[in-house]
Amino acid sequence: MVGAPIEPSALEAALRPFGASTMLPAAAYVATDVLAWEQRHLFAGSWVALGRTALLAEAGNQHARTVGDVGVLVTFDDSTPRAFANVCRHRGHELLAAGAATDRPAVLCPYHGWSYGLDGRVRTAPRMGEGFDATAYGLIELPAVDWHGWLFVNATGTARPFAAHVGALAGHVAPYRPETLVIKARHEYEVAANWKVIAENYHECYHCPLIHPELCAVSPPNSGSNWREPGTWVGGSMDLRDHADTMSLDGRSHGIPLAGVEPRLVRYLGLFPNMLISLHPDYVLTHLLEPLSPGASRVTCEWLFPAEVTDPSYAVDFWDLTNRQDWAACESVQRGLSSPHFVPGPLAPNENAVYDWVTLIARAYRDPLAELST
Repeated sequence: MVGAPIEPSALEAALRPFGASTMLPAAAYVATDVLAWEQRHLFAGSWVALGRTALLAEAGNQHARTVGDVGVLVTFDDSTPRAFANVCRHRGHELLAAGAATDRPAVLCPYHGWSYGLDGRVRTAPRMGEGFDATAYGLIELPAVDWHGWLFVNATGTARPFAAHVGALAGHVAPYRPETLVIKARHEYEVAANWKVIAENYHECYHCPLIHPELCAVSPPNSGSNWREPGTWVGGSMDLRDHADTMSLDGRSHGIPLAGVEPRLVRYLGLFPNMLISLHPDYVLTHLLEPLSPGASRVTCEWLFPAEVTDPSYAVDFWDLTNRQDWAACESVQRGLSSPHFVPGPLAPNENAVYDWVTLIARAYRDPLAELST
């Protein structure tokens, strides 16, 4: 498999041992051909989170999404999600326009009228003749997994099994039982920064004392630790200050403590390539990243709480403020990365999670098949 359109020598510094390494070269953040390569190999070729399964099912039994650069059709038959290539088996017409959703008993190609069941089997193929064997032309099914209420799809069908992709992350997430929680708030942001800049910012708090005074008031920026465990993810934890019950502007919780979780710890987890999961003692926050261009990303944030919680604003207000502080910093970084004077810089001793993220990307740039596939 062909590696990313970056000179291998330009990645050598990023792959040095921690303490001697640097960030990725500028091309990783600003080059159009690099993003195009990422869309195919890092997004379509891996496991991408599409959002909450129940929310998708409520909006229709057919959804067309673009995962990386591959069109995907998600169907729900008796609430069970399945994914297929969004390609008619006759002449390749899209079955449903990207971004669209519908609720009807069959998948209908608008070009020549072929129709398919929600299970992908051909139902009708008009005027194909008596000898036509429709059983050989069902939709191409793609791997799809409902994990704790989030739907993940591998659009190329080449990624390693989902359990191996998640690895030890499963043990960190399971106690919070996110499948039992419901979305109480949802914000969508457009950020003028590369998707990796946003992820790198998420994985360190070196910047927190200067741009996040509210966060530092409830969580020491030098607290916690980062983990290096099996799976295609990066993450760690931070502690709450003695007076704080959760991450909110005053440290108080107006929700319901989640049973069986550590009450003094917040976990920050990045499941490659597009899902950031923040686990709090009383709620779960996710950021889903979607590249729009080398210098722009869409970030969808959802706050999940027990159904009984009626006012999530204490958490939403805190993280909306924190997000916007982060977005301003990320956008400034993106402008700096676009400068002809940018040279990849070193990592601080407490940026080992950023190192893990950067080296994951750099290894995938060199050989995505070895890094992300079976």
